[in-house]
Amino acid sequence: MINRRNFLTTVALGTASAAFLSACGQSSSSSKTGSAENPVTITYTWWGNDDRAERTRKAIALFESKNPDVKVNGNFTDFAGYWQKRATEAAGGGLPDVMQWDLSYLRDYGQRNQLLDLGTVKINTDAFDKSLLPSGQIRGKTYGIPTSTNAFAVYYDPAKLKAMGIAEPDGTWNYKEFNSFLAEVGQKGNGTLFGGTDYTGVWWMFNIWLRQNNIQAFTDEGKLGFSKDDLKKWWNTTAQLRGTPAIVGEDKTTQLLPKSPFGSNVTATEVTWDNFMAGYLGDSGAKELKLVPVPSDNSDNLGLFLKPSMLMVASAKTKYKDAAARFIDFMVNDPEVGQIFKTSRGVPASKTQRDGTTFEGTDKLVVDYEKSIEKYLKDAPEPPIVGFGTLESSFKRVSSDLNYGKLTIDGAADAWFKEAEDLIKQNA
Repeated sequence: MINRRNFLTTVALGTASAAFLSACGQSSSSSKTGSAENPVTITYTWWGNDDRAERTRKAIALFESKNPDVKVNGNFTDFAGYWQKRATEAAGGGLPDVMQWDLSYLRDYGQRNQLLDLGTVKINTDAFDKSLLPSGQIRGKTYGIPTSTNAFAVYYDPAKLKAMGIAEPDGTWNYKEFNSFLAEVGQKGNGTLFGGTDYTGVWWMFNIWLRQNNIQAFTDEGKLGFSKDDLKKWWNTTAQLRGTPAIVGEDKTTQLLPKSPFGSNVTATEVTWDNFMAGYLGDSGAKELKLVPVPSDNSDNLGLFLKPSMLMVASAKTKYKDAAARFIDFMVNDPEVGQIFKTSRGVPASKTQRDGTTFEGTDKLVVDYEKSIEKYLKDAPEPPIVGFGTLESSFKRVSSDLNYGKLTIDGAADAWFKEAEDLIKQNA
């Protein structure tokens, strides 16, 4: 178990990966450089909404003011469209120089030699916790540097609970107690407020449950680390709640898109990443939302970890390795960048950036939550297997069919396992 206090309050020093990245790595002699009179131009792309775009443009302008020999040409799209564009670019050999990245797709591109080994360039990782860096590493090479972290939590609206006379939870609950809580909310919600969504349809919550039971999601060989019976047991966790006011139905959830049921004030809770706080407040109009830990049947093992909410990567074919490395280093370490983004990307992963950022209001809630769970946190997972993004999507789709009543639990487990095993064979 990691010492989370070291992550939040001290600089993690002395790890092999950190020393390697920060000390070695003069860039390739083929890397081109510019000057203030004739700057080089690198491309940078990210996903997100208009708010993230505005913050990113401010960070880019700040970088250019401090690095007049480099210009950054930035563009963005939504999450789904982002990966379609990257796939098209990769097929044509034309990925942007620097990219915002998601852990789900790191192995897909890294193992195919489409991302730059960041150990060959100069990026300072002294201020990163040693337990977090492996999430960007594949077979001893570093392909991604975390910009920020997030952790799983249960959101709830205290005003809604108070109106129904339900006591606020403190997060020390097992699955039976959590389900009872959802059922009580649904019962008192009079058909207008549901307890929550079906949390068993969320891959990362399943991953946490596996960790609570000391089961690997994936083996080192890229195979599934859990059995079909494990998956059936997981989906059985909420079997008695489906079709009741404890869980909002899939038909209702679909009608609310693009907002979530929680953001639409249809549920009193949501189980998801902690850095969604600002979005939920904006969507719901709630005056206050709170975060508590997820349920666990083992009070000493909550299965929680810090996941990179996103990473910075570079194209293996970039002509400007020095400039790309400087931009990545700036985006993950510079204190002024932290002040621009706050927790909109998650809690800054670099202590240097965290220390230079003032957290207030909503941002402070997220930071305080991660401090509150530090004693339960374990090492971040390594990058998932090739094709994980597809597996995660199919997990959600099959779970949806289960909730619609189109599939039994046995049928859902059979369907997902077949897709997963076929995909693993294709990428073996």
